[in-house]
Amino acid sequence: MARPAVLWLLLALTACALAAPQNVVSKHALESLSLDDLDHQLQTCPIVQELSAVKHAHHAAAPSSLTTRLFAVLFPGSPAVNALLATLYISGPPNFLLALCPTNIDPSSLSVMVAFAVGGLLGDTLFHLLPEIFLGEDEPDRVRFVLVEPNRNLVLGLAILVGFMTFVAMDKGLRIATGGAGHDHHSHAHAHEADAQTTAAAASGADTGTGNGQVKSRRKGKSKKEDANEDQHKEVNPSVKLGGYLNLIADFTHNITDGLAMSASFYASPTIGATTTVAVFFHEIPHEVGDFALLVQSGFSKRAAMASQFVTAIGALMGTLIGIAIQEFGGGNTDGEASMPRNAGLWGTSLTWGDMLLPFTAGTFLYVGTVAVIPELLETGPNKMQELRKTLVQFSAVAVGAGIMLYISWHD
Repeated sequence: MARPAVLWLLLALTACALAAPQNVVSKHALESLSLDDLDHQLQTCPIVQELSAVKHAHHAAAPSSLTTRLFAVLFPGSPAVNALLATLYISGPPNFLLALCPTNIDPSSLSVMVAFAVGGLLGDTLFHLLPEIFLGEDEPDRVRFVLVEPNRNLVLGLAILVGFMTFVAMDKGLRIATGGAGHDHHSHAHAHEADAQTTAAAASGADTGTGNGQVKSRRKGKSKKEDANEDQHKEVNPSVKLGGYLNLIADFTHNITDGLAMSASFYASPTIGATTTVAVFFHEIPHEVGDFALLVQSGFSKRAAMASQFVTAIGALMGTLIGIAIQEFGGGNTDGEASMPRNAGLWGTSLTWGDMLLPFTAGTFLYVGTVAVIPELLETGPNKMQELRKTLVQFSAVAVGAGIMLYISWHD
């Protein structure tokens, strides 16, 4: 019994054969054709050619958008070159911005930026990555037909789940190592609040037995802030210090997945790569500031904390290079797919290992945009009116972040 996908293709090609009899293809021949060969057969159909001509004329008449021209300037090379450029964009500026951050910054004050990043990540995932994963890339000058492969969709869904659960395992492992603190990628101060308060109390002399000593110190010309900064590096709770080092490991691993996202998205299409870069960039700003604040709380000096963040940025470069290698040598490039029979891929599908990177990335983005960040946006304080205003601002920021991704996708 023929599979539904083969039956659909036979019907489509038979319909074309009514106008062009030379296009008749047997079922046995269809089984051995690659996706590229099948698409070529369909493109010879007069009906498809007419549809492609209409689409090409419409695209040629429409002016290119501002974002399209900007992306063409920022990413002018091959997928590999563009992925490396994107990694530089998402790793360099956020780390340099740390030089402007005060050491006593509270990550919770970045809630609006976090909400904006959530909208960008979820918008990129829902408007760009998932449609690209299951339907493929649209082309401006011709129509495309999507081959319905149920098992192919199952494997892609499995890869999304693996990406999601990989971050669950990372977060769970860090919580076990730190006694339940975890790594939420943004509000690290909340995760270590109890230890930080203990450290701050020791540094500021909140203990009643040291109050007179502080007064004498200030009389000698030292400010309370200077005393706190000096004592903070002397008296750091061991669990807070351990949390700082474990956070560096988690951040390094997280940056590897960002690098994989860069390579997978640019090999999928230039637009997907550009939008993913934008989403990750705005996510990295509050992420890096939160990590910076945690490292300072853990006893790092400002210079040491910045240097540590630059070291973790190497993880993004490693992830990008790994992703490029998988795409180039793992069968994920177009040339490899063109010569591969349709059922010769993973588990009898048309998929290759390179095709697994994009759904894996979508799974990690879903985790970061929901489980890792949404709980922070759900936190509330005792002042109801203040929290209501804060919630409206956060929801507006989410809408703006998602709206930018929708605008890019709509006008692409």
